[in-house]
Amino acid sequence: MTNDTTLFLGQWIRSPGTVGAVAPSSRRLAEAVASPVPHRGDPVIVELGPGTGVFTAEIQRRLGGRGHHMAVEINPRLADFLAARNPGVDVVTDDAARLPQLLRERGLPRADVIVSGLPWASFSEETQGRLLDAVIAIMGPHTAFTTFAYSFAKHLPPARRFRKRLVDTFEEVVAGRTVWGNVPPAFVYHTRRPRLGAVQQN
Repeated sequence: MTNDTTLFLGQWIRSPGTVGAVAPSSRRLAEAVASPVPHRGDPVIVELGPGTGVFTAEIQRRLGGRGHHMAVEINPRLADFLAARNPGVDVVTDDAARLPQLLRERGLPRADVIVSGLPWASFSEETQGRLLDAVIAIMGPHTAFTTFAYSFAKHLPPARRFRKRLVDTFEEVVAGRTVWGNVPPAFVYHTRRPRLGAVQQN
């Protein structure tokens, strides 16, 4: 196993509820989930649950040194690993529920793209709601929010419940094609435009 996989597996064993997978995502999944990152300008990119940084590397490749890339990782060991490997990324060891405060501390009004590697289906409804409220609070009218789910689990109650929450929260929810090169196979949710009733006051 690679160092990334060994670290990821070890942290999953310690805290499966927050790591959510036994191995890092594939490059193909990273390409799909990071596809909204613009190739021009100086966008603000917020990454949630970056783990060992597969999505991080793809975001950095697309940015090419532009903009501000903030990666929020609650696991200190993974955050330290990520920061050492990606000196150009603003790695924050914190709870993603604090997104509005984290952006305010950096003088950033909102995110242009939010890329999530969080294990949404393994979270309780309360945690899902708390995190989505934080995501909504940093979105503008054109902000894209992407996250992924495992194909084998999409018909299970937790995954169906999360999809319904996405549909109830955003006007646009598009499920991408299955990425068979990932282990296990996964697909990406592309969402935009929080519904008016879903926006929380902060």
